[in-house]
Amino acid sequence: MTHPFEIGLETTLPATPEQVWEAIATGPGVDSWFMGRNEIEAREGGTASMDTGGHREESVVTAYDPGSRLALRTSPGADGRFMAFEYLIEGREGGSTVLRAVHSGLLGDDWQDEYDALRRGWSFHLHTLHEYLAHFPGRTAVPVFGLAPAAGRTPEQVQAQLADALSLTVPITIGSLAHGGPDGLPVHDGEVVWADSERFALRSADALYSFHHGSGVALMFHHLFAPAEAESNAEQAWQQWLSDTIQDPVQDTAQDTVQGA
Repeated sequence: MTHPFEIGLETTLPATPEQVWEAIATGPGVDSWFMGRNEIEAREGGTASMDTGGHREESVVTAYDPGSRLALRTSPGADGRFMAFEYLIEGREGGSTVLRAVHSGLLGDDWQDEYDALRRGWSFHLHTLHEYLAHFPGRTAVPVFGLAPAAGRTPEQVQAQLADALSLTVPITIGSLAHGGPDGLPVHDGEVVWADSERFALRSADALYSFHHGSGVALMFHHLFAPAEAESNAEQAWQQWLSDTIQDPVQDTAQDTVQGA
């Protein structure tokens, strides 16, 4: 059984309407703050796509009014479920812009949990958009995605493993400084700019990093702005780092025991 829903959020961004439009209505712009690798055809009726770890999702551009309004809608599934997204842009004096994001559609039987997760996710993503426009204006990022299973571990345990690898203490607090990362791609004194029970995010001089700690899984969605880092095989390096960090402590202990026998 499906349930209709709608999430509406509004935020004031430190950018002009033209800059906000570039961030939400172009592939490189969306790559710099949202999830995955994105492509958007610049016309009504065009296709928008997002690829995350090899999983591709497509939607149709249902409204395309540059500098003012963008709307997207996925095709309905076999059960009728779909997602629709609308972005409304309005300039303000002093060079700032108000963005209203509306996410609507149909959810399944667990609609309440899905709705709550989506609403929390949107608050985080709009915060990342603000960080992008405030600290990296005129730049675009290479997106990095990573996933590592953490079977049998709670979100708190996964968070603790990530925090330890980044020289952070739990509970993670905004303003704390992190240091760590893959060999050759360190997080140089990244500052914690978001922290909650599901994720935390860092900002360095040349990147935005986010780490999501769920039950039995860890995810990364990074945005790399430094040309040298972007041109390297950063995604592979970060994936290896995540896999090494979120390793099974029980299995590791068993292996150490065998090796020491």
